[in-house]
Amino acid sequence: MTQAQDRILVQEHLAHMAEPKPLSAAEKAGLESKIKSVLREKDAVLVAHYYTDPDIQRLAEESGGCVADSLEMARFGNQHPATTVVVAGVRFMGETAKILNPEKRVLMPTLEATCSLDVGCPPDEFAAFCDQHPDRTVVVYANTSAAVKARADWVVTSSCAQAIVESLDARGEKILWAPDKHLGHYVRKTTGADMLLWDGSCIVHEEFKFRGLEDLKVLYPEAAVLVHPESPDAVVELADVVGSTSQLIHAVQTLPNEQFIVATDNGIFYKMQQLAPNKTLIEAPTAGNGATCRSCAQCPWMAMNGLENLLHVLETGDQEIEVDPALREDALKPLRRMLDFTAGANLKAAGNA
Repeated sequence: MTQAQDRILVQEHLAHMAEPKPLSAAEKAGLESKIKSVLREKDAVLVAHYYTDPDIQRLAEESGGCVADSLEMARFGNQHPATTVVVAGVRFMGETAKILNPEKRVLMPTLEATCSLDVGCPPDEFAAFCDQHPDRTVVVYANTSAAVKARADWVVTSSCAQAIVESLDARGEKILWAPDKHLGHYVRKTTGADMLLWDGSCIVHEEFKFRGLEDLKVLYPEAAVLVHPESPDAVVELADVVGSTSQLIHAVQTLPNEQFIVATDNGIFYKMQQLAPNKTLIEAPTAGNGATCRSCAQCPWMAMNGLENLLHVLETGDQEIEVDPALREDALKPLRRMLDFTAGANLKAAGNA
């Protein structure tokens, strides 16, 4: 798929999206109270991504759920005893929860919440790409459909991609990587692995610009720059820390800097401010330069998760994620490899501590 075709598909999806309407404080309080009650009644747990609205993140925490990156969301939903998992995020996250938990009901506030990386990697085109390179181990980013995962040997997230590719490279394996070219380039550069990259990108992270970020560094010379590896290489080169959402949050907590320039979706600011309230967080610009720069770093699909549609799906049971059983079996294998690998890495790290 060409970049132009990718953009057209993304624009078509965005044309049909609808963000939740603004709510008053009283309306929010009433909805949150109802949602907590229905979560208990339905034996359901709310799992939310760091990029969702702060109201959703807070509600997940207060109701005994989880706010995390996609890897920890997958783990939490798999291990929690609730019979219903409500995934506030984008569709591939709901599909991942269903693949790992076929016996559970998996709901989402809206099934329209997708991802430009998912949209830009159609399963049939990706399968043809893989067939052209049968000698390569297929590694796909979690931001893909169940059908694309089913064609893969490994699934990775941004927090474990480097370690997994390093392991495969040490075994002499050549990699076919999809779909994010920027993350793939970063992993290839840091590991030295032989990687063939699919041409996909995140519409949020690709908007960060080298010049604007460079100018902002002049205005805040003491600030540490935090960048997600889905960003273009020129932006990554300016970073003090490159990492996943959870790794960037950890950096704000542990680095001695008082100021941080953050180049990722601004939904992450809720958790950063919660865990490091004395730190100053500055949004990296997505357009303009210097004092005229602006930022609109927010995933439009993440923004579709709201309190009203969350309550609606809990009460009605619609917006349920379904994955074909045969497809699920194929997609489960690379997901399990990732979870087993990361669990083993965590155990090894704990043993060396």
